[in-house]
Amino acid sequence: MSYRWLAATLIALLAMPSAFAADDVKPAAARLAAERFSLTDSQGRSLRSAGLKGKVVLLDFWATWCTGCKEEMPWFMEFQKKYSARGLTSIGVSLDEDGWTSVRPYLAAHPVNYPVAVADQDFAKRYGFEGALPVTVLIDRAGRIAEVHQGKVNKDAFEAHLQRLLSER
Repeated sequence: MSYRWLAATLIALLAMPSAFAADDVKPAAARLAAERFSLTDSQGRSLRSAGLKGKVVLLDFWATWCTGCKEEMPWFMEFQKKYSARGLTSIGVSLDEDGWTSVRPYLAAHPVNYPVAVADQDFAKRYGFEGALPVTVLIDRAGRIAEVHQGKVNKDAFEAHLQRLLSER
């Protein structure tokens, strides 16, 4: 991890609001198609956006050193358990610079109930990443970006956003 990136992340996080309003989910007509992706998860399985059509996707960009990220992960695990039958698919995407070297031991100590992959900042920028973590992206059932949230989410408000997207057909 570079100190320049860490400093930029901390500065950006301090400038962000800690919660977000209920109107942060874009209206369906204003949503743009999410970039297609193909990643490999920690189990060696392929994660392809093409296979997620019809699902609401919670795409969580995080890192092992990010405190806000680690606070959100249990919430995202709870959401995955609670809403998977209604069509939610959560995916963690680590942006740790040393990749699996940091991520595998972290996942061994802190297992999650959704797939985790590793990517770089260039990949994350295609989904709204601007240099600060955490970033959480909600993709609707049609594969369009409904929300990009910079910073730690407000759990209750974010769950309401998920419920709204899961209710859409």
